[in-house]
Amino acid sequence: MGDNRNKRRCSFCGRPENEVGLLITGLNGNICDSCSKQAYEIIQEAMKVKGSAGSLDLKELPKPIEIKEFLDQYVIGQDAAKRYLSVAVYNHYKRLMQKSDPNEVEIEKSNIIMVGSTGTGKTLLARTIAKLLKVPFTIVDATVLTEAGYVGEDIESLLTRLLQVADYNVEEAERGIVFIDEIDKIARKGDNPSITRDVSGEGVQQGLLKLLEGSVVNVPPQGGRKHPDQKMIAVNTKNILFICGGAFDGIERKIAQRLNTNVVGYGAAKETVKIDRSNMMQYIAPQDLKAFGLIPEIIGRLPILTYLNPLDRDALRNILTEPKNSIIKQYIKLFEMDGVKLVFQPEVYEFVVDKAIEYKLGARGLRSIVETIMMDVMFEIPSMKVKEYELTLEYAQQQMEKTNISRLQNA
Repeated sequence: MGDNRNKRRCSFCGRPENEVGLLITGLNGNICDSCSKQAYEIIQEAMKVKGSAGSLDLKELPKPIEIKEFLDQYVIGQDAAKRYLSVAVYNHYKRLMQKSDPNEVEIEKSNIIMVGSTGTGKTLLARTIAKLLKVPFTIVDATVLTEAGYVGEDIESLLTRLLQVADYNVEEAERGIVFIDEIDKIARKGDNPSITRDVSGEGVQQGLLKLLEGSVVNVPPQGGRKHPDQKMIAVNTKNILFICGGAFDGIERKIAQRLNTNVVGYGAAKETVKIDRSNMMQYIAPQDLKAFGLIPEIIGRLPILTYLNPLDRDALRNILTEPKNSIIKQYIKLFEMDGVKLVFQPEVYEFVVDKAIEYKLGARGLRSIVETIMMDVMFEIPSMKVKEYELTLEYAQQQMEKTNISRLQNA
């Protein structure tokens, strides 16, 4: 008994040395491994609260020009979409810093919807801007959503991911930003009433309204319906910024119909501005989204509408080599880690771009094509004692000829 009293003890929890894993000795006291771990977690939590959006200073915030310059490092082109995103994020920060005063002008949030064909960079813009933000940010997919009671995810599960990113700090999550991808997949399937329910269409849009407009929503902390006994967490969406993105495949036809119907009468032909048929997306308007299948209430709660340009040859060529994390730079880095200097003939870049245009794969397809060309090289080179390898146009052509073209087209 006396021996136990003489042993060194933790100055915080009082446990003797033989009951703890490790006892760290200080000048006037000791701390065990368990208490030091708890102290670290307390400090981390305190620092997180201190650095939250609520304590941000306007001088510390990245200005819209700075946000766009950051996006420029990773995303080629799409200046209009970058400007809209940069302004929306900056204004979101300013909304969070606004003190709640009934006599003050209340700034409303401006949810965004980005429209652009597949492979133009909608999701990449969202992922890139997430690196810069000082508020919780998450990307969720609208394709899994269904009405309550059907197989799939409930609307509220969109906020589960945001809660997880914020480490279940509700106050922090209520300042966050949610990017809803594939928003066009919940468009209403048609105006004609059907005997089959549209459980992943208009019903989901109706459910989404309460999130976009701002209301208190009960969120399942573990998501989904696998845990029916879980305690719900109340989250107020009033200050959550929603950014939506979708390909809206075929909406160009809706835009063309609207533009053609405006041209009526003898004088109309003279007054009509020449329409760029190769890029109809630039003329998109809210009524086109309605014609596509989004309900007017949803469109009204997404006041900022922007578009992404289709990628031309020059843009695809730049995407291949210029961004900070470009596909070519990634492969060069992979080979560098094996002590091999990888060199591409300039003609290979042109060949890859030609194939991406031929298969209509967009920027996303560039990776598939380069991966196909590089597969055998990546398999063999790490085992070979070479310091440098040059990838030639002839080799790239051979690799493409022996691959299954249909697999790439479905990539």
